[in-house]
Amino acid sequence: MISVKNLYKSFEGNSVLKNVSVTFEKGKTNLVIGQSGSGKTVLMKCLVGLVEADKGQILYDDLDFANLSFSERKVIRKNLGMLFQGGALFDSLNVEENIIFPLDMFTNMTKDEKIERANFCLKRVNLENVNKLFPAELSGGMKKRVAIARAIANNPEYLFCDEPNSGLDPKTAIVIDNLISEITKEYNMTTIINTHDMNSVMEIGDKVAFIHLGELWWEGDRNAILETDNKELNNFIYASELMRKLKKES
Repeated sequence: MISVKNLYKSFEGNSVLKNVSVTFEKGKTNLVIGQSGSGKTVLMKCLVGLVEADKGQILYDDLDFANLSFSERKVIRKNLGMLFQGGALFDSLNVEENIIFPLDMFTNMTKDEKIERANFCLKRVNLENVNKLFPAELSGGMKKRVAIARAIANNPEYLFCDEPNSGLDPKTAIVIDNLISEITKEYNMTTIINTHDMNSVMEIGDKVAFIHLGELWWEGDRNAILETDNKELNNFIYASELMRKLKKES
């Protein structure tokens, strides 16, 4: 579980996060939604230490990440998996080498153990016999699955996904959503997903947090989101034709 308490962040006097308090639950897909510029990306960057919060707490279970030293944070970081927007695979490394990369950083595994782990992760995301292919030889959906395999290579307790469906067709996006949801429950991870995709919200949103103008504006699950009378949230979610249809049917 990750708990955020009274988090603030400003850039050059511009407040981006304002007193945000939210809990991300273990074994569930926790989705953070909001318009571009709402602060959700900055929130995720604060959670993983890419940006330092000005004030507040980020608790990984009982450890206050925001107030740990660089060396102390390494204990937590080796338990983090990251799925970046676009996959962010290393173009100069083949699939196997991409997956082994975090194992080189955080483990003392032998080469054979690393290859065995890479093969296990590839099988888990339904990709086999692609070890020696390079990212340029993969489709968009395959790149995302390789990126997920890399993200779970260290068997992390926490998984962060930034716009995992960006650039994917709707059918492939559903495959990626379901895969993330399955892996979250299978490994009992705390998964946090930044997304604009309301299809993802309705498919896998165990918990949904809506960030508006840097503040936590609403939180609930994918069922409650259809019943909310929160004006700003409704303006956001019903910009989608699909969501307007679901609203009429509910």
